[in-house]
Amino acid sequence: MNEHIDLTEANAALEDASPAEILQWGADVSNGGIIISTNFRPYEAVLLHMAVQQVPDIPVLWVDHGYNTPGTYKCAEETIAKLNLNVKLYIPARTAAHRDTVNGGIPTLDNQELHDAFTEEVKLEPFRRGLDELEPTVWLTALRRVQNPNRETMPIVDKTADGVLKLSPVLAWTDEQMQAYIDEHELPNEFNYYDPTKVLENRECGLHLGSGKI
Repeated sequence: MNEHIDLTEANAALEDASPAEILQWGADVSNGGIIISTNFRPYEAVLLHMAVQQVPDIPVLWVDHGYNTPGTYKCAEETIAKLNLNVKLYIPARTAAHRDTVNGGIPTLDNQELHDAFTEEVKLEPFRRGLDELEPTVWLTALRRVQNPNRETMPIVDKTADGVLKLSPVLAWTDEQMQAYIDEHELPNEFNYYDPTKVLENRECGLHLGSGKI
């Protein structure tokens, strides 16, 4: 899968490209197997809007871990309706209420083993299940370099362990650019967002910890 793509050459060619140009490149090399993932965190509607302009029926992989804020769920529904998103919803094997009752709520970072097991259950396993079922050749993400130190050196084009091309069209965009796009296109946005697998805003959740993951 995607064996012919040289990551070094692709990243050099796309470094100064616009998000629309990067998206077009991804659609061209995907052979119809392009998807986008989202968690409906702040500014997620930007890339979703860009993506459906080029691939209107693009599958949207959403892992709902069950701990989102009411504002995030409301924003998600508004975004889905406004953009007519082709959402593919994946959820953990247990509900949040079930898990919290049995396991005592969200574990803290004081116990890394428990927190890793929690992350695996509510995010990583459902996400891998989604990738297995959707079988993408190209996976679009809304990662940006300004989000945390780990992402400052991330490439625009990467590959997962299974050879799926991981493409980040808005990697170089600032918050100001994202907000301007939101305003221009009157897109839903919600800042009251909570990810229980990260605990701290500048931590990675496990999906994006470097080349070859997932």
